[in-house]
Amino acid sequence: MANHGRTNVAAFSSLMDDLRYNIERNRDSLATALKRSPNMAYKKVNELALFVGSRHNVNLQLHFPAHNKLSDIGSYGTENVGIVVDKFRKTFPIPREMLKQKAIELLGSEARPQDAYMYEGKEGVKVVMPEGRIEVLPGSVHFWCRIDEKVRSYADWLVENVYFPTKKTDA
Repeated sequence: MANHGRTNVAAFSSLMDDLRYNIERNRDSLATALKRSPNMAYKKVNELALFVGSRHNVNLQLHFPAHNKLSDIGSYGTENVGIVVDKFRKTFPIPREMLKQKAIELLGSEARPQDAYMYEGKEGVKVVMPEGRIEVLPGSVHFWCRIDEKVRSYADWLVENVYFPTKKTDA
């Protein structure tokens, strides 16, 4: 199921599968923590995220912008996910236009990519979708949306072409 190898080029899908596997394995302890305190559940699920991220050489974070989502253990790792690869990276290894073009190609015509975070020499792309957004930065990506197959496909492309590119950069 998941790529448990310690290589940098672990696909996003593999990372998410590994996270979901670990959440399911720890569902009972997460439910117990949730009963005691939402804060305890938040800490516990992010400990799992950090553990899984470390196995894939990234800093993986789960966010809960709507506090009621914390009680929905089944949604953990399926939305509002942040992945930090290199917080100091300021520019993309490929032209921003490629990121925007791929967003439309893989996410569909309703995806609206636009330049974002363009200050202090930093690049960024925000992809606005009907049900959320994706913030693509040179060293991180944040999914403020449900992670469906289209989003997974785009994220896998980002991992291969932006975050852990091989020698070739043609998409």
